Amino acid sequence: MTRQKRYAAGRARALGLATRGTTAPQRLRRVDRWLVAVHGDVLRRAADPLVVDLGYGATPVTAVELHGRLRALRPDVRVVGLEIDPERVAAAQPAAADGLAFRRGGFELAGLRPVVVRALNVLRQYDEAAAADAWRVLQGGLAPGGLLVEGTCDEVGRRAAWVALDADGPRTLTLAAHLATLERPSSLAERLPKALIHRNVPGAGVHALLQELDAAWDRAAPLAAYGPRQRWVAACAALDRPRDDRRSRLGELTVPWGTVAP
Repeated sequence: MTRQKRYAAGRARALGLATRGTTAPQRLRRVDRWLVAVHGDVLRRAADPLVVDLGYGATPVTAVELHGRLRALRPDVRVVGLEIDPERVAAAQPAAADGLAFRRGGFELAGLRPVVVRALNVLRQYDEAAAADAWRVLQGGLAPGGLLVEGTCDEVGRRAAWVALDADGPRTLTLAAHLATLERPSSLAERLPKALIHRNVPGAGVHALLQELDAAWDRAAPLAAYGPRQRWVAACAALDRPRDDRRSRLGELTVPWGTVAP
């Protein structure tokens, strides 16, 4: 039986492995703010504004924060935090509130059909083939027009990278950094999602992106006198490739997935 068939056959049970569970307040603030600003329409037009925070960790703090941020956009939003570890689910129950719940579940999404799934720091422990299978299962669980956001960040949320996917596949890669502590753009390589982190080698699209961004960062060095934000904005603007740098002042750069796909 193939791995994909095993996933399909196991939809009645929680699919996946327990993560290390490390988390911290404000760790996912960058991806949350990007989600609201860039893909807020996904929630605004949803008939059922259901969002899943997959693998929220040892404490529910980032799910609580996600709920708060999305309520400002859609007051009737429902956020469900899913964890495969029943002890974590039990520990999260005191944080449950109107529009915020916690259940046991994994890649099968506990049978839910969310319009948005946020899965941060979940797939790093998997090999590439298993992570690709997880993508497919999660995409298949989305509501029509839904969005999957999958990626990784460091322990305090200063370095992050994530992929936005719909039911048809990955659409964009976003790099995000706390610019005051960014030495070089290529330092974001250690936070690339599983689909790319082992592909950061010469000849690969993501390697080319980081090299180009480093070179542009170096050319923009004189602007460092005005602060790292001005330097980053100039570096992003100088890239000779398709990109969305409208949020570059916030330390973000988004490129089409096709330019970095393995």
